[in-house]
Amino acid sequence: MSNKVKIGIIGLGFMGTTHFQIHQKLGKSEIIAVADVDEKKLSGDWSDVVGNIGDFDYSKPINMDGIKTYSNAMDLINNPDVEMVDICVPTFLHEKYAVAALKNNKHVFCEKPIGRNLKDAERITEEAEKSVRFFSNGLCVRYWPEYRHAFELYTSGKLGKVKSAVFKRVSPSIHDNSWEDWFMKEKLSGGALLDLHLHDTDLVRYFFGKPVSVTSFGMEGFRSDSGIDHVVTNYDFGDGTLIMAEGGWDPAKAAPFEMSFQIVCEKGTIRLSEQGYKIIHEDGSIEEPEPATEELPTGWHVEIDYFLSCIINNVQPDKYLSTAEMRESMAIIEAEELSIKEKRSVKIVY
Repeated sequence: MSNKVKIGIIGLGFMGTTHFQIHQKLGKSEIIAVADVDEKKLSGDWSDVVGNIGDFDYSKPINMDGIKTYSNAMDLINNPDVEMVDICVPTFLHEKYAVAALKNNKHVFCEKPIGRNLKDAERITEEAEKSVRFFSNGLCVRYWPEYRHAFELYTSGKLGKVKSAVFKRVSPSIHDNSWEDWFMKEKLSGGALLDLHLHDTDLVRYFFGKPVSVTSFGMEGFRSDSGIDHVVTNYDFGDGTLIMAEGGWDPAKAAPFEMSFQIVCEKGTIRLSEQGYKIIHEDGSIEEPEPATEELPTGWHVEIDYFLSCIINNVQPDKYLSTAEMRESMAIIEAEELSIKEKRSVKIVY
């Protein structure tokens, strides 16, 4: 394939190494450069990398032949041969590298969350909207096969109006699994509220539109230094529907990772749980779709494949996610944080 996108990946933690292997699998890109502060990872030794989902094998050394390595990410961004920068560094650095890469005329895929706060998100999206290059954010659950199927089914109207919905995302503790334990430092990561729960906040926005206000309850400072480690939120749309989401990374390390949802509509229920993905109709019939494919088994594969295809075909990547939605989801998250801190319902300002 002569028009492979030339990629530079910044950050070789769990997400960076996951993206690395996905790029190699998809065959639409060529990784020509990587950057990380850890020389061991730059050598291809990823044995210290730990994640909470996925089945990649980190025990075998990675062949880094032909890939330029940098200890300074800005040097990678300044490499004229890099066409797309894939940013997988700690959250507090997203704005710095995303803006620099966009200004340097690169396509940019930035892992979620888009930034450490709404101001970061606004700076990045403003730069992206000015650029002739493309930008996207790794809100991968929008692309996850079961969630995508549920979204398309719900928005088709075939099951009628939503009556209630509950989304849940709970991870075992990831304490000590990262560079300088940055996840557990609230100023760097934003805690579980921003790093984990954001996925489901974004899904609420994606499925049902913009809520008017939120009422949130949270537990702070159990796993992290001062961040919100577990949150439960009710999203008020002003129409009487019950929409909730729960997320946290407070369970012990041996606890299983869980991502699940239940959407109850007038004519049926859409459900993802340990029992699988099911459509349960009011007449008692049950469907068990299998939307994942061998080529695109996860949302990570779908989001990267889609973004690369957009670059190759010069098509603006807005099918799944717009820059406005990135900002809106961050605005909702900040309202949730304020609700927890001030113990009250908070109206969302978009």
